[in-house]
Parts: sequence; structure tokens; C-alpha cells
Amino acid sequence: MARGMRIALYQPEIAGNVGAILRLAACFSVPVDIVMPMGFAFSDAKLKRAAMDYGASADVTRHANFEAFDAQRRARGQRLMLMSSHASQRLPEVEFRADDILLMGSESAGVPDAVRDLADVRVRIPMAPGFRSLNIAVSTGIAVAEALRQTGSFPQ
Repeated sequence: MARGMRIALYQPEIAGNVGAILRLAACFSVPVDIVMPMGFAFSDAKLKRAAMDYGASADVTRHANFEAFDAQRRARGQRLMLMSSHASQRLPEVEFRADDILLMGSESAGVPDAVRDLADVRVRIPMAPGFRSLNIAVSTGIAVAEALRQTGSFPQ
């Protein structure tokens, strides 16, 4: 598996969100790792509707569990950048690398403490006071765009 920036989804629960992320990933040529289990079947109509015809172009790898995903990540020597509303490091202050993996937690629970503790960097997207979270597909788009911008990795 080639190195390069990647999106990782930890046990996603909502098909439409994953479909939107697959569409984003295909358009920006960023592979996606999905850590199972998911809260829906990969053939779900909502996933396909959100991904449109871009879904088939997305480079997707499904992993049986986090341990399998993490072993592959470590073998490639890639940093794990956890996007979390609880992180102290703000997105504009983080220095991304072209081969970082941006990990997004599940919609309802994020990631367990054991996974959080393995992240090399924990990043939050700053928001106006009184708001606690963004939709996962929106957060993924913001994080990926900033990482691609910083690393000069947008497709030509």
C-alpha cells in the first residue's frame, strides 16, 4: 500500500456521511481506511446516494478492527492525526505532513481512550463559543483541505 495522505474512519455509523466522505476522497485522490464494524452495510443505498458515481472511484480499504489498521499504519511509518472536538491543538496551528492519516471517530462516540492515546497528534477544529461539534463529513472536508493546502498536495 502506497504512502501518502489518508482519511481513516473509526467505526462509522451513518451511511450518508461515509458516502459524502468517499466522494470527497475520490475528488481529492485521498485513500480512505474504514475501521470496522460499521453501523450499516457497505451496499447501503444512502451511502451510494451520497457518494454519487464518485464512490466507485474512491480508494477504500476496510480493516477488521483497529489493531489491523494500526499495524498497517505503523508498518508504513505514518503519523495518526486524530480529529477530536476534545483536543487541545487547534487545526490552524498544526503542521501536517504529506503522508499523515487523518482519523475521524464515530459520529456518536468518537474513539475509545485506547485509540485516542495512540494518536500522534490530536487536533480540533475551532468553533464559535457555545457550539460543540460539526458533522463528520464537514469536519473531514475541513481537515483534509487544510492538510492538502499545507502540504501542496491538492490535485492539479
